[in-house]
Amino acid sequence: MRTSFGTPSIVPDGGEPDVYVVEHDPGIPGRVWGGVDSRTTGFESVVMDLLTGQYTKPIRVVAFNVAGGWCRDASVEVAYELRRRCDLQLRDIPFFLQDFVDRYEGRYRDVQLPLPMRLF
Repeated sequence: MRTSFGTPSIVPDGGEPDVYVVEHDPGIPGRVWGGVDSRTTGFESVVMDLLTGQYTKPIRVVAFNVAGGWCRDASVEVAYELRRRCDLQLRDIPFFLQDFVDRYEGRYRDVQLPLPMRLF
């Protein structure tokens, strides 16, 4: 793989896994990106870390792939997976994940129901 400048890339071709990183708010220092071990940055690891309370007040999850040259917000798919797993286990979303899941899944959005109108 060559860069746009014509020099060889230091990123290996193919086989590079997608990396998921969680932004969370642990309190005093404010929002931070969770420190991760490069061996445990996959989707499954992040979902399990969230379910076991490794992150306080998760804000969002970002996925990227250096070899692929892309980065995106993966919060919606992570929130969906958290809800799915909790539903399969017949349990509620853990309290520390409730705001995150509600924000990205949109399950509890306010809905305005149409009211019948009568003209007399």
